[in-house]
Amino acid sequence: MRRITTIAGLICFMVYSNLAAQETSLTLDLTKPAANVSPRLYGLMTEEINYSYDGGLYAELIRNRIFKDDGKSPVNWSVVQDAGGKGNIILDHKNDINSALTTCLQLTVEDASGRVGVANGGYWGIPVKPSTAYKASFYAKATDNAVGPLTVSIETSDGTVKFAEAQVTLDKGGWKKYAVTLNTAAGIKPTNLTRFVISTKKAGTYWFNLVSLFPPTFNNRPNGNRIDIMNLMADMKPSFLRFPGGNFLEGDFFATRFPWKTTLGALEDRPGHPGCWSYRASDGMGLLEFLQWCEDLKMEPLLAVYAGYTLKGDHMDAGPFLKPFVDEALEEIEYVTGDIHTKWGAKRAQDGHPEPFKLNYIEVGNEDGFDRSGSYEARFTQFYDAIKAKYPQLQIISTVGGRDPLGMRFNVKTSTPQVVDEHYYRTAWEMEEDAAHYDNYDRSGPKIFVGEWATREGSPTTNMNAAIGDAAWMTGMERNADHVIMSCYAPLFVNVNHGGMQWESDLIGYNALSSYGSPSYYAQKMFSTYLGNQVIAITGNAIPVQTRHATKKDSAARVVPKSIPALFYVATRDTKTNMLYIKVVNASGNVTPVTINLQGVEKIASTGKITVLKSDKPDDTNTIDEPLKIKPQEYDIKGIKKSFTRKFDPYSISILQIKLGK
Repeated sequence: MRRITTIAGLICFMVYSNLAAQETSLTLDLTKPAANVSPRLYGLMTEEINYSYDGGLYAELIRNRIFKDDGKSPVNWSVVQDAGGKGNIILDHKNDINSALTTCLQLTVEDASGRVGVANGGYWGIPVKPSTAYKASFYAKATDNAVGPLTVSIETSDGTVKFAEAQVTLDKGGWKKYAVTLNTAAGIKPTNLTRFVISTKKAGTYWFNLVSLFPPTFNNRPNGNRIDIMNLMADMKPSFLRFPGGNFLEGDFFATRFPWKTTLGALEDRPGHPGCWSYRASDGMGLLEFLQWCEDLKMEPLLAVYAGYTLKGDHMDAGPFLKPFVDEALEEIEYVTGDIHTKWGAKRAQDGHPEPFKLNYIEVGNEDGFDRSGSYEARFTQFYDAIKAKYPQLQIISTVGGRDPLGMRFNVKTSTPQVVDEHYYRTAWEMEEDAAHYDNYDRSGPKIFVGEWATREGSPTTNMNAAIGDAAWMTGMERNADHVIMSCYAPLFVNVNHGGMQWESDLIGYNALSSYGSPSYYAQKMFSTYLGNQVIAITGNAIPVQTRHATKKDSAARVVPKSIPALFYVATRDTKTNMLYIKVVNASGNVTPVTINLQGVEKIASTGKITVLKSDKPDDTNTIDEPLKIKPQEYDIKGIKKSFTRKFDPYSISILQIKLGK
């Protein structure tokens, strides 16, 4: 029996049907490819949700570093008062540094008989690791009587143990930036029960702004990303990155959409902006940082541009009022692709990246099928025509989604979308039931980009049942990889601390100290790693089925028992290496013998490999404490020939790797 959780949270059961009278088989015809595989089939999608950037991938360790998370109180900051020292902290809106840094933290030290300072606990702790150099910086000024040494430290939450400490000396006068490196010792035990402190033993008044602390980053990039999370993504071999999202692109209101222009340049010039998931974005992860993320992981950028629609349902009709947004999109594309002789290409060079980035796809908006005003057709057309006029080589993606995206009667001559973005969030049963979704799509219509999709079971990250649903869905996308040209799972990240999650069933989980991949992560990694460039025609015989029955809880909904396959499969061949990849997903709780017939090939290596992801129970999962409970295992296999039998484990995802002769 296999447990399935429906969207309503109901429990259903699926019974494996053992077709004992027939032999289950898969027959592959290698005489000609069924289709070519898109080189961009598997990529990544990202947005600021679940503390994905701040508190996640973006390596900054200080939370609320410019004191704008709450305009009334210094949230995530506290006053340190040791050994008789006394002081207090408040927000100060009168001592601005520039138009971005308009709110600072004021510390008043009343009694300096003991240590007094300000402390920040980071995003659920500051990760302390042995033999690590942390780069701290901040803007500060003080009254003349307070000028002198400040101590900067990383210490336990109660201040009893200091892991790293250094001093800076305040100068007289106005605002000045100070920087110091904090080095931890080799023998310390990793912990995140910690805080960052700037302290003094002199009475007076102090002001602080843009307080920052960075650990080592991926490729040693200043203002860079966490190494462990970047490595997890690198192992997936993604071909592209869809950014900046998602809801994060739109914002709740016009004023809170992704403000790409104010995310450029020095951190001192970035005011941040309110996000759409109840916390503020620092915008340390700005447009250039997204592009460098692509560069670091050798991914292609897929840029989404704001299209005049907000999450709260407001929109800007096509015409002169929409034109400033269209112009802004053209400027953004120029920042990405323009040479140094263009206005925005020169700005990118000034920001430290003279070389243009390669860009092939532009997405206009996000989930505009939710816009009930009916304005998207005209808005899309205005963007399409303007972008194509200046950048005819770019492919334009529509976000209306749905089975029949052309039902909006796009102007065939000028504004037919070349690609349509479709989104699916479902249970494992629903994914498996619809695994053949793209088999009969009209190939004369736009190509398909599955820009957000996921099996939503498990929390905060997915369980094995979700991974099986994901894998079943991926067999369908891969089988149709001539038409489904791109796909990316969402959400990509979640901070697993209490309060860090707004959307459950995510791909990669982390806290301040460590990270891990969910079973769905490993399913994604397997499918992306073992992928050929040609789809091989494959037919199944006597495929076992699973049946969902109504329970007492959902009988009122009149659920009709329905049988669907319990085995899902796809095959591709790499023509360069002559490797054959056969992917088999067993959604049942039974060992399933399958005879595999290889037709149209003369030579086959008798030995190969199989990579298997499985668990004893479908609700098994990985966690921050058990990050590798479920992970792929690779085995050598023997006895491969034109017809051979392989047993596939219950609740498993398997990929056979077979070398073909020429």
